[in-house]
Amino acid sequence: MRVPRDRDPRLKRFARELRAELTEAERLLWRKLRDRRFEAWKFRRQTPIAGYIIDFYCLKAKLVIELDGGQHGTPEGEAYDARPTAKLEELGLRVIRFWDNEMLTNPEGVMLAIFEALNARRPSP
Repeated sequence: MRVPRDRDPRLKRFARELRAELTEAERLLWRKLRDRRFEAWKFRRQTPIAGYIIDFYCLKAKLVIELDGGQHGTPEGEAYDARPTAKLEELGLRVIRFWDNEMLTNPEGVMLAIFEALNARRPSP
């Protein structure tokens, strides 16, 4: 199933603003993912899909990576996160989430988990 990018001009404008204002954790992860630096996989950042702005997206692997701050740890935040996750999974995407703090304190562990998620999608030879 092809995943359509969201063309809503308001979402596109908001995504552009978010790209200009990355959190420290997002900036660190983007340095590792951009320009096919990570295992030659191409990632996009702050991409509108299905009415939501995705933190990082690998089209080829159909992988969504979300970095969550403390506001996502509340019951309201968890309930909100469940909606886009369900919608994205309906589109055939795999969603993995990490806490910002996890990216800042254990970047190697986060990158290993991303590596495993990317390679889980690869067909065997």
